[in-house]
Amino acid sequence: MSETIIEKSGEEGISEAVEMAKEELSEAASVLSNIAVPIKAAIPTFIIAVICAIIGFIAIKILMRIIGHALNRSDMDGIASGFIKSVIKIVLYVLLAVILLSLIHVPMDSIVAVIISSSMAVALALKDSLANVAGGFIISFAKPIKAGDVVEIEGSKGKVESVGMLYTKIVTYDNVSVYMPNGKVSSAKIINYTDKEKRRVDIRFYISYENSIDEARSIILNAVSSVPEVLHDPESVVDVDAHGDSAIELVLKTWTDTENYWKVYYFLLEQVKKDFDRSGISIPYPQLDVHQK
Repeated sequence: MSETIIEKSGEEGISEAVEMAKEELSEAASVLSNIAVPIKAAIPTFIIAVICAIIGFIAIKILMRIIGHALNRSDMDGIASGFIKSVIKIVLYVLLAVILLSLIHVPMDSIVAVIISSSMAVALALKDSLANVAGGFIISFAKPIKAGDVVEIEGSKGKVESVGMLYTKIVTYDNVSVYMPNGKVSSAKIINYTDKEKRRVDIRFYISYENSIDEARSIILNAVSSVPEVLHDPESVVDVDAHGDSAIELVLKTWTDTENYWKVYYFLLEQVKKDFDRSGISIPYPQLDVHQK
């Protein structure tokens, strides 16, 4: 009798344990099911976002090539076209990021808020850099300089190589690269030596008061006529510019193509000195006559 009761109680305990295990498994399955539902729903969205990202990157590359070819065929110089391409590329990538965020159901209000707050933070942190970006726009569209120009800006003289988003690169005659902030370049005094096709060569010569002005003028003009790079129109002239303390100052004004400026300048400076020596025309040193009573 007692054995029968023990067996029944053992069977009941086992059945209760089984029921409890079933309940626990059921609850765990329910929890996992609740977690899996949003994951399953989100998987297609992430796949679509990845596909759109790949398509977007490819589309931006193709579009930038088209824009590059269009700018190259236009009359725009290399500095302006490069600057415009950089700005367009940044804008396209920002638009792609906004589209991808909207695809994964990030609220548009949140996106706008993040963009505005980020822009304000960046503007405060990079206000000097933003001034340089604005200066780059001014340089690109006002075109005071272009690639290949020989310029003098803030005491730096050389050839303009490029204008980037933030800096203008100038290579000096001794092959030193100078990077100047665009904001400073756009507001500085710019001397552009190669903006025009022709330049006037001005050279000053000094002769003694004992020498003939007409003879010196003839020697200088003969030297000018021997230079093939000198232009005949406008005509070259030699004028008396000043009566100095020790010499008469003559100034030669002649014209040449801009690319030949220094060649003509250095040649005439040397040739006239040699011709003066052969003709006996002296170039006096500064002197002071003292008369004692």
